[in-house]
Amino acid sequence: MKKRSPIKFIGSRELYTLPKTFLNIRTARALVLSEIILGIAGYMYLEEYSLLDAFYMVVITISTVGFAEVRQLSPLGKLFSTGLILLNIGVFAYLLAVFSYYVADGKFFKSIHISLIRKKILQLENHVIICGFGKYGQEICSNLSRHNIPFVVVERDIEVVEKIQQSDEKILYVPDDATKDEVLQEAGIAKAKALISALPDDSENLFIVLTARQLSPSLNIISRASEARSQRKLELAGADHVIMPEQIGAFYMATLVSKPGATEFFSYLTREMDSDIGIEEIEYESLPSSCQGIAIKDLHIRKKTGTNIIAYRAQEGNYVVNPSPDTVLKANSSFIVLGNRKQLEALEGYFEDLK
Repeated sequence: MKKRSPIKFIGSRELYTLPKTFLNIRTARALVLSEIILGIAGYMYLEEYSLLDAFYMVVITISTVGFAEVRQLSPLGKLFSTGLILLNIGVFAYLLAVFSYYVADGKFFKSIHISLIRKKILQLENHVIICGFGKYGQEICSNLSRHNIPFVVVERDIEVVEKIQQSDEKILYVPDDATKDEVLQEAGIAKAKALISALPDDSENLFIVLTARQLSPSLNIISRASEARSQRKLELAGADHVIMPEQIGAFYMATLVSKPGATEFFSYLTREMDSDIGIEEIEYESLPSSCQGIAIKDLHIRKKTGTNIIAYRAQEGNYVVNPSPDTVLKANSSFIVLGNRKQLEALEGYFEDLK
């Protein structure tokens, strides 16, 4: 198993707070603010200026633009102005050094980049949080992108974060440890609709599931598991679904022997780039009000769009395959439809027209 890199600049919250070095942007801001406050207080005390006049004097003094004073300065006022100018030389030199350092080292533009990402994440709603950008995480991201489902990646590995940054795809990410409460909050867990924990370590997935369930009781949580004994633990921790990739792969290979035709057909359905056939789940709450609380036959889906309802998920969570046309749609239920792309698009348009 690859050892995960320690959290350093690129993979930690340092990206948001910037390193605490001698040349620090926060220190530069504090110096400028302190200089302005000192100048205002000095002019108000020595020259009895108003707040506005004192602020004006500070600005023209430290900017050295050469405008006239509010009124003739006293000897003490002149000495104070001289000291303020000399002080400003040092502050300006520090500001120039900080700016040069951050531009030359790339941190200035990195901080702007991260700020933009944070702003976009704050605007997300009903998105998916993906913990881990390994081979499974990357495949999940590709699938969500094809369906135009917004997502945020949480990844702490330095090398992986660099790959995300260098990628041509515009991926929103939080470069930190997903087991931390504040990191999941930064990823927008309060407004997310689902979280997928795709790390290779079951113990880390367990901790993430526990943290996520505590922060968002109604969140749909999906976790990867490498060992069968971890499945029950993850479910008890709060995972709604636990996926074992090796088990699914083994089952698929076995059914290729026992039911090759059915398995190949299902594989064809899931290969979106090659197949014209798609499967969609329609939730009761997303239906137009005129379609809620009525029987399946009264939807006229087959007649209007050509799609077929192949399964119905009742309120209790159990599925009914090929439901009866007399089945009445109820709250907290959904149904699965099958059709080609043209038919599914027609279905979407059909429901939009009924709203």
